[in-house]
Amino acid sequence: MQKLDRIIVSDNSYKSSDPYKLIESNISVINLLRDERIHPEFYHPDSRISYYLDYYLAQYNNGNFSQFVWNSQWENKLNDEIRRGLKMIGAKKHLKLFIEQSEKVDALPKAQLEDFLKNEYFGDNSTRDFLNNDQFYELNEDLITLNSQWLKNHPDLKVLSISDMFTELETFIGRKINH
Repeated sequence: MQKLDRIIVSDNSYKSSDPYKLIESNISVINLLRDERIHPEFYHPDSRISYYLDYYLAQYNNGNFSQFVWNSQWENKLNDEIRRGLKMIGAKKHLKLFIEQSEKVDALPKAQLEDFLKNEYFGDNSTRDFLNNDQFYELNEDLITLNSQWLKNHPDLKVLSISDMFTELETFIGRKINH
C-alpha cells in the first residue's frame, strides 16, 4: 500500500468560519482510516501531525501536561511528531513549553516515570503534580487557529464533498467502506 498523498477534508469544513471544523474533518478521516485498520505510517504525515496536535491540546485542556504524559505513555515517536508539528504551525511559545516539559519528564528517574505510567493517575500522585504546568493556559497563541490555518494553506490539501471523500478513501483503501 502506498501512502496517502493528500490531506482530505470536507468542503463544508473548509468553508466554515469555525477554524476547528477543518481540524475536525481531518480527525474524521484519520479515525475512519484507523477504523479500517490502516496503519498510521500510510496516512499523510502532516494529516497525522494535525491529528496529534489536537490530541495534545485535548489532553492538556482535560488534565494538564501530566494527563498527556500518562495517556500517551510518553511515546517518543508521538512526542517527536508533536514537537515537529508545533514548529510547523508556528506555535513558538507552545513549542518552547513542550520542550521544557519534555525535559522535566526526561529528567525523572526511569523507575519513577515507569511507576507513574503504570499506576493510578488520580489520588495522591506527586509525579503528576510535578509534571503539571499551568503556563500552557496563559500562552497567547491559539493552537486551534494555527493548526487550522496551516491545514487550510497546506499544498497537499484536497477539499471534497463528503461523498467524494468516501470515494477517494475507498480508492485509497481498495475496498468499500461501510458508512
